[in-house]
Amino acid sequence: MEKHSVVILQDNMRKAKELAEAFDNTEDFKVVGTSSDGEEGVMLVLNQNAEFCILDLVLENLDGLGVLEKLQKMGVKTHSIVFSALGRDEVIDTCIAKGASYYATKPCPPETLVKRIRELFLEDKKETFKNRTNNSLSLDEKISRIFISVGIPPHIKGYGYLREGVKLAVESPDVINNITKKLYPMIGEKYSTTPSKVERAIRHAIEVAWARGRIGNINDLFGVQTYLTGEKPTNGEFIALIADKMLLEGA
Repeated sequence: MEKHSVVILQDNMRKAKELAEAFDNTEDFKVVGTSSDGEEGVMLVLNQNAEFCILDLVLENLDGLGVLEKLQKMGVKTHSIVFSALGRDEVIDTCIAKGASYYATKPCPPETLVKRIRELFLEDKKETFKNRTNNSLSLDEKISRIFISVGIPPHIKGYGYLREGVKLAVESPDVINNITKKLYPMIGEKYSTTPSKVERAIRHAIEVAWARGRIGNINDLFGVQTYLTGEKPTNGEFIALIADKMLLEGA
């Protein structure tokens, strides 16, 4: 079986070696280069045609943000996975805006990072959503796979709030008709936050998906041209759309 190529860019080369061993000890991945230098890392990704780039934000000569910017400007299709100790929301949002596919914060065992990447990227999304019945998957798993496909990253607060909103809409479809006075407060109660913060976080999650240009995935997911470029659904519309898909699939 052909393995997926990985470039590892980490400031600490001992940690880079540990990561490389974790990837190489699988049937899915093969590390084709490691470096602590961002400029060299960009060349490694290009020369090796790497499918995955695991990078820290702190690198020599060119930092992680610079690497993301260069790869994005050149239209490189590698999956850039930021693996850093910097976990502030604004840093994570900036990385996602510059093309990062996922953000993992340290400390995290290398084996766990490998597992997450396998779960997120090594599945045929169209087969998952259009050709499989998914009867063996839980409702949480079905919703999470949709969010990943349309570009909503798991690390942001709106991801969890949206998932809870869809679950509530599946269990009680009429809740979608009273989203402000009923749905947001129910989500807020579970997560110990206010309805207004729930609303803003969900809106942000949807905006992130649209900013990442996943409209084609959304239209493929539902089998029709649901949205055009520039269009964005309201929170209620998005939750209702996914909940309706879940109900049609027998969730």
